[in-house]
Amino acid sequence: MSATITLPARSRRPLRWSSPLTYVLALAVAGVSIAPVVYVILGGFRTTGQIAVDPAGLPHPWVWSTYANVLTQSTFWQQLSNSLLIAASTTAGVLALGVCAAFVLARYKFRGREGLYTYFTLGLLFPAAAGILPLYLMLRDLHLANTYLGVIIPQVAFQLPITIVILRPFLAAVPGELEDAAAIDGAGKLGFFWRIMLPLSKPALVTVAVLAFVASWNSFLLPLLVLQNESLQTLPLGVQNFSAEHSQDTAGILAFTSLAMMPAILFFSFAERQIVGGLQGAVKG
Repeated sequence: MSATITLPARSRRPLRWSSPLTYVLALAVAGVSIAPVVYVILGGFRTTGQIAVDPAGLPHPWVWSTYANVLTQSTFWQQLSNSLLIAASTTAGVLALGVCAAFVLARYKFRGREGLYTYFTLGLLFPAAAGILPLYLMLRDLHLANTYLGVIIPQVAFQLPITIVILRPFLAAVPGELEDAAAIDGAGKLGFFWRIMLPLSKPALVTVAVLAFVASWNSFLLPLLVLQNESLQTLPLGVQNFSAEHSQDTAGILAFTSLAMMPAILFFSFAERQIVGGLQGAVKG
């Protein structure tokens, strides 16, 4: 009788002690991650003089002209459209190629399948910066330097490993009975893939789409080497150019930086729940 009373108490004790600690650690990590972003955004609402006098202070009064000056520059909108074009094209290419490759590796059995999957997995260990010089030389020989495709194609290739690693468990976890039922109803492999597999894999697709979009949006080294024409440059390059041209305008630099990172932050925030579900499914698979 005593044993039956003490066992539940022991099973509940770790939950009582671990839950507050987990929340405290989560809040600490969130604070460390969010604090620099908040500082940059609020710094754009101050003047350079206010920042020099009190670097950690809050805007008082709030200065809206700093953001307005950035938004009235035509170069900002040109770089914004370039970033959107490259990031959207990269995301579309990653989704199209990644889901097709993951579907074959998940639903078809053939010799060398696991070796091919291991080959893609090893791509996660390859640092993109290590191959940036030979990549640039190859793009130059293919006449892709100083073009959008010279950035989009390598970014798609760099994102394919993580895309396949996330998508394959989702596609493999779909029960074979669904495929058999679809075949009985007259749906072929392509119909099963389009009508059943893609809708069921929506969390994973959203996850890889957000990861590809954010990685492309924040890419700096590849566009720096490939895009020499100023009319083709992206926002990360615009931040560098603006910082060099307005080195004394700290508030303006913070405003330009916050506007440059805002689309990626909003895109990531809206798809946060889908990202968590996609990563959980990939781990379970």
